[in-house]
Amino acid sequence: MMERINEYGQPVGASLEGWGGAAHPGHKAMLGTYAKLVPLDPVTHTQDLYSAYREDPKAAIWTYMANGPYNTASGLQNWISQVSGSDEQPFFAVVDQNDNTAKGVASFLRIDPLQGVMEIGSITFAPGLQRTRVATEAIFLMMQRALGELGYRRLEWKCDALNAPSRRAAERFGFTYDGLFEQAVIYKGRNRDTAWYSLLDKDWAPVERGFLAWLAKENFDGAGQQCQRLADFINAERQAAAG
Repeated sequence: MMERINEYGQPVGASLEGWGGAAHPGHKAMLGTYAKLVPLDPVTHTQDLYSAYREDPKAAIWTYMANGPYNTASGLQNWISQVSGSDEQPFFAVVDQNDNTAKGVASFLRIDPLQGVMEIGSITFAPGLQRTRVATEAIFLMMQRALGELGYRRLEWKCDALNAPSRRAAERFGFTYDGLFEQAVIYKGRNRDTAWYSLLDKDWAPVERGFLAWLAKENFDGAGQQCQRLADFINAERQAAAG
């Protein structure tokens, strides 16, 4: 990109005079082939989620979450009641279209339509949902909503720097590591250094094509196992876009 120089001989950023802001994501459902995301509801989703989360008897999925674990369905329901319906941080239940049961939760947060920046976070997937087509498509649908439909310029992914699975997931989904914010958060009585990742609108198209290629039915065998990795598709699309 050619550098812009102002009247004082100083370098300045690209012009955004036509920028009118992005749209708020709201609570609109997202529908895919394998997954759907619907507004999180304490009546509809508590029992499904409680049963799914109980597949992890050691409650390890809650280690890096600010909330949880929940030893009773009523405890989980109370939390869902507190967060559902929030416009500041819209929460969604991740529903497996194969059996129509909720198996995880995710949200949009730190939403700033004026600047065109928001984050995907509060992701809590049950063991049976992790590393599945449903889980991957759910994240893709959120990325597509933010960067493809609502016009956000920057989509962020943040996690505890010690949360290796989340960091691997961010990279697998095409996010770029931005850096480490040390001593950024205190939660559950301990320090959190936060690892920041982002994906920009200008980089979205090849990532989207990579996801679509990976999600295609022909990329899976009869047992539902992938034939080619998502990272391979995304890297190929990025290389093609770079010429």
